[in-house]
Amino acid sequence: MKKQPGHRQHNVSDADLYVQCMTAIRNAHRDIEFFTQYGYGPDRLKGFMSSCQQFHDLPDDDEMVGEQMIGTEKKNLAAEKLKTAIRSLMTRVAMKYHDRTGRYRKFGTAKLGDMSDPQLLFCGRRVARVARQQIDFLADVGVNENIIQRVLDACAEFENALNIQQDKLHDRDIAVERRVMQGNKIYQELVVLCDIGKDIWAERDPVKYEQYCLYESNADQKRARKAREAQGRANQV
Repeated sequence: MKKQPGHRQHNVSDADLYVQCMTAIRNAHRDIEFFTQYGYGPDRLKGFMSSCQQFHDLPDDDEMVGEQMIGTEKKNLAAEKLKTAIRSLMTRVAMKYHDRTGRYRKFGTAKLGDMSDPQLLFCGRRVARVARQQIDFLADVGVNENIIQRVLDACAEFENALNIQQDKLHDRDIAVERRVMQGNKIYQELVVLCDIGKDIWAERDPVKYEQYCLYESNADQKRARKAREAQGRANQV
């Protein structure tokens, strides 16, 4: 069973999360004398920054999808090369046997264009094997070891490209999982830092208090600011 990626604990994009973390770190550096009173000193802040940098350096999904697409393109090219090698051999076989005969059907290439990747690989090897079994009967139409080896070489190239493509799929899954885990790690630390910052400035400075408030989007932040401004005007009446 395929392992499901972990659950993201935040609703902002990875880029927004990184920016929020770095902004909070800058604010905490400014307020470090207060943070140390909570046991949150420069070393922990430095560790938080290091975790954020590790998160920043992880490949994002666009990079992994691009690698996956490159792998798929190479696999498709190898598949076409294998089909070409098979068709070249089967053209010679068709000169010897009618396509409704058992000897021709034994090659199993009737639905070559519709085969899945595993079926195509299986077919290529079967074609080479059957051709070798009948090589004495097919020699007069040009089937020889070179023709058969061309099919086998194309099979090997296709199998390698197929394996690389599958590796890229798994690499993407792993990268997503790592990014989610690291994102959750720095988000949890961000929440701790911001809770401390809000506690420091709750009754001292509303502007600095606001700097430690976390919002899921800029729209949420604007709505919260408007609500506070409206409440302030109401209190002045």
